[in-house]
Formats: sequence, C-alpha cells, structure tokens
Amino acid sequence: MSDGFDRAPEQTRPLRAPPSSQDNSPQQNSESTMAKPQVVAAPVLMSKLSVNAPEFYPSSYSPNYTESYEDGCEDYPTLSEYVQDFLNHLTEQPGSFETEIEQFAETLNGWVTTDDALQELVELIYQQATSIPNFSYMGARLCNYLSHHLTISPQSGNFRQLLLQRCRTEYEVKDQAAKGDEVTRKRFHAFVLFLGELYLNLEIKGTNGQVTRADILQVGLRELLNALFSNPVDDNLICAVKLLKLTGSVLEDAWKEKGKTDMEEVIQRIENVVLDANCSRDVKQMLLKLVELRSSNWGRVHATSTYREATPENDPNYFMNEPTFYTSDGVPFTAADPDYQEKYQELLEREDFFPDYEENGTDLSGGGDAYLDDIDDEMDPEIEEAYEKFCLESELF
Repeated sequence: MSDGFDRAPEQTRPLRAPPSSQDNSPQQNSESTMAKPQVVAAPVLMSKLSVNAPEFYPSSYSPNYTESYEDGCEDYPTLSEYVQDFLNHLTEQPGSFETEIEQFAETLNGWVTTDDALQELVELIYQQATSIPNFSYMGARLCNYLSHHLTISPQSGNFRQLLLQRCRTEYEVKDQAAKGDEVTRKRFHAFVLFLGELYLNLEIKGTNGQVTRADILQVGLRELLNALFSNPVDDNLICAVKLLKLTGSVLEDAWKEKGKTDMEEVIQRIENVVLDANCSRDVKQMLLKLVELRSSNWGRVHATSTYREATPENDPNYFMNEPTFYTSDGVPFTAADPDYQEKYQELLEREDFFPDYEENGTDLSGGGDAYLDDIDDEMDPEIEEAYEKFCLESELF
C-alpha cells in the first residue's frame, strides 16, 4: 500500500566530467565510466636574479674599505683619512683587530715618518677613544700595540710618550672639568675611563724584558678619583664607580705591594659621600654595592692555601656524602647517629662491602662477589612458603 511518498526508482547513471573546450577526441568506450582528472600545470615563474648582479654586502660591511685596505694606503690621499677609516672599521667590527692590526702597523711605518705625522696619529686615536664610548678598550689595545711596533722615534718622543703627553694635557684641567657643565663633565668622564683602560692595557717592557704597568697612570687615576669625589654630583660619582669596577682590584694590589693604603682612603671617601652628599638614592645604592664588591675582594675567589683533613668538628658537611644503612626494622642510620656508630663502622669497614670493578665489569678481586657469596642460601620461612605457593599455582595453569 502506497503511503503517498513512494516514488519510482531512479536509474543510476555514471557521473562524467564536463568535456573540455579543447577536447575533440572521440568518446571513451563503456569500460571507462569515470573521466580522468585534469592536471593543471603551474605557471613557470621567471626569476629576476642574475649571475651578473653585484655582490651583496651587509649594511655594516664596507667592501670599499677592505679593497683599499688590502692595497695599503694608496687609495687614501691623506694619513688622516686612512687612519680614521681604520678606526671606524674597528669600531664597527672589533673582532677584526687581531687579523688586521699587523698590516695596519706596517702601513703606518711606511707613512708616519715625521714628528707631525706621529702627533696627528696620536690625536686621531685619542679623539676616537674619548668620543666613542665603546672604543675606549679597543683604543687602549691599539695604543699598546702601536707603542711596541711603530719604528719611528723622533726627538719629540715615541708613540707612547706622545700619547701620555696628550693625556696629561687633559689631566691638568681635571678639577675645572669635574666642576664644569654637563657637556664638559661628559667629555671628562670619557677621558677618565680611557685612562683606566690604558692603565690596564698599556704594557711597558723593562731592560730585562719584564712587563710592567705605567706608574704615572696609577698616580693619575688616584688624583682623578679625588677630583670626582670632590664634586659629588651624580654623573661624577657614576664615573668613579665605573672606574673602580674597572681598575679597583689591580689598583689595590699595586698599592698594597708598595705598602700604601690608598684603597682604604678611597672607600672611606665613598662612605662619607653616601652619608653627606646630596646625590640620588640610586647613586648611593651604586656606591654601597661597590663597597660590598671591594669587601669580597672585588669578586675574586682564592683557594685556601692550607689543606686540612675534614672532620666532624671542622666540617659541618662532613656527614653529607656518607652512605646510609638500614636496620632490620627499616630504620635508616648514618655515621651521625650515636646509637649506631659501632654498627655503622662495622658495615663501612667490611672489605667485601664495595667490590672492586673495572669499567668493563671485570672483578678486580679475582673471584666472584664475596659479599653475595657470604649470604646464607636459606630463605626466610614466609618467603619460602610464598614461593612454593606461587610454584603450585603456576603448575595449575
């Protein structure tokens, strides 16, 4: 009986893809009921790259400098341009110092042949080291290298002597500079930090080949600290902190060798500034941290000179690495437990407690495990009963 929703069964027909406009081939036979999917070829992208394109260089790399540098100073009309270009290059790429400094010095030896040229070289390096904050260390290294490798030594003085004379010119106006305006003080601070780097890096070789530091710089740094603390504005104090973090440990060692207490006086000066000066809270915290750093020997750690065998009396951690044993009731005990000291020592002294093995597992004692061999072969009654029960149950299955 029809319920009004019965329909005649529809005839099933195979689905076909619509014919392509370019497909003029005859119709496939009845065995092919499905049309093959069309393969769409991806468009070919034409690259704009060319093998003749100019070579790419990062923005911080100067190919013109490298090419002219390899050719020496031929492409530079003046000494000033050549030196300034090299200084800028070192500022951008300080890692090139080791590989390029030798060639730079050789070029200068062929160019710097007069007093005026040497004076100009010193001034260029000094200005770069005191005007570019990140160049003070590199400038000091450069000065040290040139002081040992420049061959010119005119009557007016060699490279190191002229450099120290240039620094003295700035040093003589230290008190006025520390009291000057913000721009003057900023230039003065750059000079102070450069002088600190020079003290650490400028090596003076004695007649016997020994290497020392310039004592005149040591004296100069002490006076520069006095000038900074005598005018305790924030930026002067910050400069003093930077200088002492940089050179404090070396200065104190040098003063101690001479029996001087200059560092004690400096620390006392800092404590007075913290108490009396109207500097900012942050600067006072910096000064106090510096005093704390000095009290810890400038962060240096020295190994103890005398060796003492560790005992429970002199080493609070004496028992930390000792083994732990357990009683028959499962109670742990160590060497620190007075009730088990005799038992602990007995177990610890057993020759077979720690068998000797090589890395490949070979027993160095020449036999089996003596400790395991001494164990009684008899089982505990409860364990033996449980084991027999397990065996019987296993046989049933």
